Amino acid sequence: MTTRTPNQSLKDHVAESGWTYEAVAKAVRAVAAECGATLRTNKSAVEHWIAGSTPQPETARYLAAALSRRLGRLISPADIGLPEGADGEHDNIGLSLGADPLDALLPMWRCELDRRRFLTTSAYSVATAALPLSHVAEIADRTAAARTGQSIGMAEVAAVRDMIRMFSEMDERHGGQHGRSALVTYLRDDVAPLCRGRFRTDEARRQMLSAASRGVHLLGWKSYDAGQQGLAQRYYLQSYALAAESGITGHDGFVMRTMAMQGLKLHRPEHCQGLAETGLNRAKGKVDAQTEALFRVVHAHTLAKSGLRRAALAEAKQAQALLADAPGDDVPFWALAWGPPAPSVYSRTAKVHETLKDHRNAADEYARAAATRPAGTYARIVALDLVAGAEMQLKRGSIEQACATWGQAMNHMDGVHSVRTRKALKTMRTDLAPFRTRGLRCAVDLDERAIEFLAA
Repeated sequence: MTTRTPNQSLKDHVAESGWTYEAVAKAVRAVAAECGATLRTNKSAVEHWIAGSTPQPETARYLAAALSRRLGRLISPADIGLPEGADGEHDNIGLSLGADPLDALLPMWRCELDRRRFLTTSAYSVATAALPLSHVAEIADRTAAARTGQSIGMAEVAAVRDMIRMFSEMDERHGGQHGRSALVTYLRDDVAPLCRGRFRTDEARRQMLSAASRGVHLLGWKSYDAGQQGLAQRYYLQSYALAAESGITGHDGFVMRTMAMQGLKLHRPEHCQGLAETGLNRAKGKVDAQTEALFRVVHAHTLAKSGLRRAALAEAKQAQALLADAPGDDVPFWALAWGPPAPSVYSRTAKVHETLKDHRNAADEYARAAATRPAGTYARIVALDLVAGAEMQLKRGSIEQACATWGQAMNHMDGVHSVRTRKALKTMRTDLAPFRTRGLRCAVDLDERAIEFLAA
């Protein structure tokens, strides 16, 4: 009979956390759910781990992430007496800010193309979310890094922007998994060498780094759409580093805004207000009015999450005023990550109202956002805005209206392959269950349509 050695390190960390074994199990399940995994971890499993049994490598990473959040410092599986797994040496790639973001991105891309599961099941790190807040951009000028090869100018920048714009439109029309490997390959094989090339002007170098940042940002968005929150966060962090190196006013702040949005979505608010405020301060008065509105409305959402109702509504109002007063200036390429600014502001304003429990205004703003976007190009996000609007209508007791809006949302989902749209339909079925039981025809018909869609 083999005698297991108790895991004293894990026992000590759990004791430090102040959690019961059941609370540890719940936190592990929550982290796993963020990564798209379903675990049945219970307090008995935690007892077995402390007694010396070893969880699966992915579960060990979820456990380390849960304890990291609780204790406020980065903890690895090795720190809690567990093996790192075959990919342990890569666990931290992309989680730090180095002198050259490409040094972090290249191994990430290699692992992603090799379908290494450790990366796509990585957990969101609260500690990493704080990095841009404390990061001081002291990145070396890489203009002279390559002394050979072609001289790169604005024509090459324009070509990269056009290609990334095409990938972005494909993403919105068909979902995050369409063209993902192709985008990784393009960034790795074409854009990365250009970033390390010899530029004709410093402005061309800055704009190329900014375009590369937008491409990496899109990879983060694709990962987010697939439910791979930890991977998305790593891409956003390196997108931030490229934007900071470019020196383009407001671009690094825009990525901080995205990181705040991700934290809000995951109910990890620890650094969201700081990220949104810092991003806004880097752009306020220095970018066009429409772009500033994008910053302000996310700041408004973080204020609402912090319970600052009056300040949140004032900031959301200011964002919409900026849209109304916009002089028609060109919106920078990096600020068009989700298309025209106006519907993005309306959608985020809806989230402000939703957070403040104002379901009527939230439903109206979601509808306004969906109606403002070109539906053919932005099928996925129009569908998700409509879904959110239907949820607000249901909370107001308008079940027939909600069913009609859900039906409109499903009209936009054909051909869209997205974890988020599928999750939205599963949530819809759960919400409709009481009404199906009562035999409400619109709920029954909508549920049958959802079942058919999910099966396909």
